[in-house]
Amino acid sequence: MLEFVYYNKAVPYGFIIIRIHATEGVFFMLNLIWNFFRTAPDAVPMTDGEAIKKKFNAMRWRVFASITIGYAFYYIIRQSYSVIKKPLLASGIVTPTEIGIIGSVFFVTYGLGKFTNSFLADRMNNKRFFSFGLFISSLTMVGMGLVNSFVPLAVLWGLNGWFQSYGAGPSIVSLNQWFSNKQRGTLYGIWFTSHNLGSSFAYFAIAAIVSMYNWSMGFIAAGIISLIGTAFIYFGMSDRPETQGLPNGAVYYGEKTQEQIDAEKEKSVGTMQWNAVVKNPAVWILGLSSLCVYIARYAIESWGVVYLTSQKGYDMMGAAGVMAYMQVAGIFGALLCGVISDKFFNHKRNMPALLYGIFYSLSIAGFLWAPQSFTMDMLCMTFYGFTMGALVCYMGGLMAVDIVPKRVTGAAMGMIGLLSYAGAALQEFITGKLMTITVVNGVKVYDFGLATEFWVGAAVVSTLLALLVWNAKPKED
Repeated sequence: MLEFVYYNKAVPYGFIIIRIHATEGVFFMLNLIWNFFRTAPDAVPMTDGEAIKKKFNAMRWRVFASITIGYAFYYIIRQSYSVIKKPLLASGIVTPTEIGIIGSVFFVTYGLGKFTNSFLADRMNNKRFFSFGLFISSLTMVGMGLVNSFVPLAVLWGLNGWFQSYGAGPSIVSLNQWFSNKQRGTLYGIWFTSHNLGSSFAYFAIAAIVSMYNWSMGFIAAGIISLIGTAFIYFGMSDRPETQGLPNGAVYYGEKTQEQIDAEKEKSVGTMQWNAVVKNPAVWILGLSSLCVYIARYAIESWGVVYLTSQKGYDMMGAAGVMAYMQVAGIFGALLCGVISDKFFNHKRNMPALLYGIFYSLSIAGFLWAPQSFTMDMLCMTFYGFTMGALVCYMGGLMAVDIVPKRVTGAAMGMIGLLSYAGAALQEFITGKLMTITVVNGVKVYDFGLATEFWVGAAVVSTLLALLVWNAKPKED
């Protein structure tokens, strides 16, 4: 290192040496991290056709089970905050504005992370990427249960958001690596039920834990439970088929020849991401539509328990039960949306997306503004859950994935995710500003004011925007 040292009266000799070593250390660590997470080289190709078929079939379903069940653990963490929000407010530790800011911080870091990490997922060993994100996310949840003030809660929830973003991109990339285009809609819908499975578990289990103990135990329990998912993912998932000596998925399913795949490998992934995703107007429009869907979605999912307990007289467990039932309905919505579009609309999502969007808007309006009754609440939440499961599946990624090459599906998810969670963050902040809390006879009264109109309006706009990409065609370069 002496050759890099020069005489300078203003700078001590030793300081220059330390700076050089520190710089080299940073680059060394970044290179070490990159080598750990990036996809492995292709293995020696298998030649026995029967052995290939047997191994490919077994591994693809292991991968699918891992991304579906594994992503449910991600959502146990994410929805736990919604359950804990009311007890956290009641504790006096945070104000409604601070609650809104904490939620917004999560969505900002999650949206930015989903954009960045989904682009990276096109290049990564998604087994390691996926499991690592859940591991760190689980640890931050435990940390949130150990603090009791606004700033550390916001910091930890924001950090959680970044590592939560390790989930969606690897899931979709793995789905497209191991399955055919014709299976995409159906399997995407099944995978999407992980959102609802994780959320419904959180509404039931975490609500019960919070009711028995306190809000801090809700955070800790969600973190410990989700650590189990880390092991499940790590031992179930696999890197690309080629790293196992298997053919590329598109070749295996007869969608492309090996020569075409080899030609694609000569293209820069970054160039394909730029041309087919970033410069694609249809992806941007779908992203804006998803932004509005997510405003309405997270308005209901983040504030639903608070709204039911403060506006409609439910207790904590009753409100959590209604929200959990909504998530169960969402499972059927997600399951059927892919099947319906694949079987009855020739893999096209436009018409079913329009129909779902109309019922989505009506169900939210009914839940908020219809005369108060348990039957009406359950009916509206059934329709909301069913249509939300389908719409988030469509607008939240599937329609964008349909119109980009397989090699850059992660980037498509990243673009949609960035805009979607910008909407979620916007919702948290605006709702926190629009709602007020007053004390009447010693009891806190929550008034959502114009917030409900904001939520319904966003649902309507999302449907109108989706009409602009009615005839979007797949882009191949």
